[in-house]
Amino acid sequence: MAETYHIDSHKLHYHPARVARWAAGENISPIYMEISPSGACNHRCTFCALDFMEYQRRFLDTETLKTRLGEMARLGLKSVMYAGEGEPFLHKDMAEITRHGKSVGLDQAFTTNATLMTPKISEQILGVTSWIKVSCNAGTPESYAAIHRTKAAHFGQVLDNLAAAVEIRRAGGYACTLGMQILLLPEVQGEVVQLARTARGIGLDYLVVKPYSQHPLSRTVGYKDTDYQDIDALAEELEAVRTESFQPILRRNTIRKWQEKDRSYKRCLGLPFWSYLDAGGNIWGCSMFLNDERFLYGNIQEQNFQEIWEGEKRAKARAWFEENFDPAQCRINCRIDEINRYLWELKNPAPHVNFI
Repeated sequence: MAETYHIDSHKLHYHPARVARWAAGENISPIYMEISPSGACNHRCTFCALDFMEYQRRFLDTETLKTRLGEMARLGLKSVMYAGEGEPFLHKDMAEITRHGKSVGLDQAFTTNATLMTPKISEQILGVTSWIKVSCNAGTPESYAAIHRTKAAHFGQVLDNLAAAVEIRRAGGYACTLGMQILLLPEVQGEVVQLARTARGIGLDYLVVKPYSQHPLSRTVGYKDTDYQDIDALAEELEAVRTESFQPILRRNTIRKWQEKDRSYKRCLGLPFWSYLDAGGNIWGCSMFLNDERFLYGNIQEQNFQEIWEGEKRAKARAWFEENFDPAQCRINCRIDEINRYLWELKNPAPHVNFI
């Protein structure tokens, strides 16, 4: 069945004016940015794609970030997701930053493990946040502890925090979408439906079930050969959990691409529409290139965003990338994979496109 949030596809077609400017060769501002407020994390998940960043205890400066958020919004940035290489709620001013982001006109979201998303935090952020997706990669406390490499008690803590968030959302009349995500890892595949029932019982809006995707720089390689050949039975079981208010979202399109190693484009075209801000204040073109100086655009402590985005360093990085980079090197199902498919087709249309 169709899902409400377009999680298994993309939403770039809702921004035709920005796409038209890009197609005309303009140096457009990004629509979306992923921000890492914290380099530290209180979990050490077995599948962590950004383990090569080493969980550094560094945090974005609050006042600098607030200033840059206002600048970026004025330049055309529309949304930010707080996630990155660490746990965003380890940043002591996360609620303050979020409230400021909304005040300058940004749509905001979180990907978090939710262990630190206390009711006090939820009361401050739910009214200014579009969605929160909680990474919860098991259906039992014991499996959760093994996968997240943390205390088993954290599983119950997450559920309690989410149940409180649901009630705070209801009482406040907030529109924030609340969901979970589980990676389809071999050792927890049998717990996916159980977690879906748990999420539904709490009052969440969805559970996303997605395949693992190997990051080329990740030190973790234990799941790189994971196979997803038989998911029909799981799909049927998840559909049985669906209600009018709860959606289990099995990312079948993403799984298909993982199975087939299918990439229909010869160049990565989507980078101008998004960017990544790490916990040290560095602006990167893509999380594929974190720590690669060739693709570091600048630092928000040293320059404002417009200077970084329109500067010579980014121009050189883009020229190198467009000339030399083969997306076959990238992870299957990277975040902008669907956007690249869309843009490649726009640039390389099939025959007879005028027969609409």
